Amino acid sequence: MNERFVTAVEAIYNAAPNPASWPEALQAMADCFNDVGAVLLWHRDDGSFGVIASPGLAEAQKDYAENGWSLRDTRSIRAIEQSYWVRTDVVCDRDVISEQEMNKDPFYRDFLARYGLKWCAAVGVSPDPQVAAAVSIQRVSGKPAYSDAEIEMLGKLGRHVESALRLSLRLLDAELVKDSLGEAFNRVNIGIFVLDSLSRVIFSNLAGRDLSDAGLSVVDARLQAPSGAEQKALQAAIAATLRTAAPDLAAPPKPILIQRENSRTLVVYVMPVSNAPDPRQAFLTHARAIVLAIDPDADAPADPAVVRDLLGLTLGEARIAALVGHGMAPKDAAGRLGVTEETARTVLKRVFAKVGVSRQSELSTLLSKLVLR
Repeated sequence: MNERFVTAVEAIYNAAPNPASWPEALQAMADCFNDVGAVLLWHRDDGSFGVIASPGLAEAQKDYAENGWSLRDTRSIRAIEQSYWVRTDVVCDRDVISEQEMNKDPFYRDFLARYGLKWCAAVGVSPDPQVAAAVSIQRVSGKPAYSDAEIEMLGKLGRHVESALRLSLRLLDAELVKDSLGEAFNRVNIGIFVLDSLSRVIFSNLAGRDLSDAGLSVVDARLQAPSGAEQKALQAAIAATLRTAAPDLAAPPKPILIQRENSRTLVVYVMPVSNAPDPRQAFLTHARAIVLAIDPDADAPADPAVVRDLLGLTLGEARIAALVGHGMAPKDAAGRLGVTEETARTVLKRVFAKVGVSRQSELSTLLSKLVLR
């Protein structure tokens, strides 16, 4: 296992309860590729957005935001126009522009060259059904384009970023950042359980305690799922996280689904905790894992990240599947995702082939069985 990869994963999870650490986590990701830095971007469905850059890219990111380069970012514009984000999870320059075009393009020639940059690889993630996010790694002009192996590594790192952002994005709310971490946890709308090295619950927030009658409870200081199979899966995930061995830490995080009567399936994630010298994290001194329990909106489509993990789809395919499986027409799903109807139908055909169905109604039934109920 690449030592820098493990270091990056540790830094990513350190940033989960401590959003101020994301610049360092992004730099650790860039270090996996011996690159200059990385940028994290997210966009909510209400139009709000945010950007965090690693220290080495702070000046370039400021220039990009303040001087309108986002409107001339050829690779970003083409990736959206050509619907790459519903085709694949990682997009790089070679997907959208030739090297000959780069030499003439103002974005490459006048902006990137000013900072000695040229190449980029970006991974899309889905930390929340209402949030689209991506991490882009930036590379200097003197190095070659990203290789297939590097793109695969970035895809793996992206899964850990997605997991950490499930907590971080909620804490990045301006009101919560001012609070102590315990107070902030109590004000977010997902269940949070903090575990020590013996898997004992040493803290649970208000939303977590409210789940005691709805699928996840604390019994003798340990988390308890309703059924034997669900409890076994939960214990295995916690044990793997507490081991903190490189293979366990590097493995892509996967959800644990807890079925409930007359309610949507509860989605549970387990992430490691790294000790950090942050006063807001004082109560995490003995913590070794954080369990997130997400109670999905009963009237919303399934979480694309969960659909991806359960059905073996790409994130883009899962976004289409979640909307169409919820009853939305392909044309409307395409409009929601900003792609053409033709692209949506092409992706939907791939989804049907992968999961073994042939109709929208069959996809809806499959998602209902696996994800919604």
